[in-house]
Amino acid sequence: MFYMCVRWVWIFIFFTVFGPSQSLAEDRYNRRTPLVRAVERISPAVVNIYTTEISRPVRNPFRNFNNNLFDQFFRDFLPPNKSQKRSLGSGVLINSEGYILTNEHVIAKAAKIHVVLDDKQEFDASVIGADIKSDLAIIKIDSSKPFPFIKMGRSDDLMIGERVIAIGNPFGLQQTVTTGIISALNRNIRAGKNMVYSDFIQVDASINPGNSGGPLLNINGSLIGINTAIFQKAEAIGFAIPIDHAKRIVDELIRYGKVRRGWMGVSVQELDTQLFSHFKLDGQKGVLVVRVAEKSSAGKAGLKRGDIIISIDGHDVKDKSGFRGRMASYTVGSLIHFSILRDEKMVEQKIRVISIPKTYVKEFTWNWFGLRVKENNKRFARANRLTTSIGMVVTEVVPNSAAGRIGISPGDIIRQMNQKSVDNEEQYNRAIEDINNPDRILFLVQRGRQGYYLTLEP
Repeated sequence: MFYMCVRWVWIFIFFTVFGPSQSLAEDRYNRRTPLVRAVERISPAVVNIYTTEISRPVRNPFRNFNNNLFDQFFRDFLPPNKSQKRSLGSGVLINSEGYILTNEHVIAKAAKIHVVLDDKQEFDASVIGADIKSDLAIIKIDSSKPFPFIKMGRSDDLMIGERVIAIGNPFGLQQTVTTGIISALNRNIRAGKNMVYSDFIQVDASINPGNSGGPLLNINGSLIGINTAIFQKAEAIGFAIPIDHAKRIVDELIRYGKVRRGWMGVSVQELDTQLFSHFKLDGQKGVLVVRVAEKSSAGKAGLKRGDIIISIDGHDVKDKSGFRGRMASYTVGSLIHFSILRDEKMVEQKIRVISIPKTYVKEFTWNWFGLRVKENNKRFARANRLTTSIGMVVTEVVPNSAAGRIGISPGDIIRQMNQKSVDNEEQYNRAIEDINNPDRILFLVQRGRQGYYLTLEP
């Protein structure tokens, strides 16, 4: 009887020590997959962004042209009252100082930006810089303690089919994790008539409204992209900005508050069937160089008219929109590697992106646009019976130039370039310096009392 009692005691001790509790612990350990560990490590650095927007009536772009018809239209159809609306988005802390990377469209119209961390701490954020062309922005929160953050990884080694993780704030549901695979790379997305976002990562992880600005991670928890867009008419198709693309933009935004887009001095056109045949090209890719500015970095590097740009930094160039979109991601100082077809031979060339020199602005305006301009003033306006004394007055137009072909005439006043005001020579020079790709420039031109938007394509 004694031995039976001792035996049951030992059985009890065995199951107490080595029984179900250890099995549960071991089971839990086995379930902590790489995906679980990645989410646990990264979640503290993912933030939820709430913005308060103040909607104002849209301003009449022709308000300075004494056009009462337009003024009346804007008064009749646009409400005068302000209204507030809370929007949702996501972001990711990229250093311990509180810098947050997100999408530009998340904070574009924000009057106030409120950030909530994974541990429920709340902060008001300020905008450090935003860039509409790349749809990226940097905001900042402050604390006496360092913040958890994610180091930016790399996206040049991504593989179609590899597992990815998206974390964000869809529909206000904080810290939502979805998974999927990379469906495609180097996708171009057209946003409107004149805007193309290039080089997107396509994923089938669920990306919903509110995920914008959140991180896309690989299975090791490395930051490989910023979730940006969904295909509204399809399921399981989302897009993210590659982190290698974002790094250049982030550095510019933190250091300068804006992106200093550079210039190479190259104008290109698309290749049609006849040109593909003429240049003996098998694949349907590449753009033809039709113009190279003499004092540009491309000209100094030896790029020539008639060259065909096949790829940029190892990425195929399929058309003019793709070329324009990819070039938009490069900033002043970037060194770009081009693969070029010249005389049926492949040539490799490296060209550094620069700013358009201030001393070259007048020559650039004449050679590239076919214009001579001068700053408007009251005396000039009175002498020529102009309705305004600001802007840049066109004094001469080269026949059959880019400006001449779209109908710009002497006496016209350039009021905006690429939606930036050019009320004086300083603003005009700055607008020229900000042109990174002069293949298409939007002008707002005033003629008499009327204003016209014109697209100039050198």
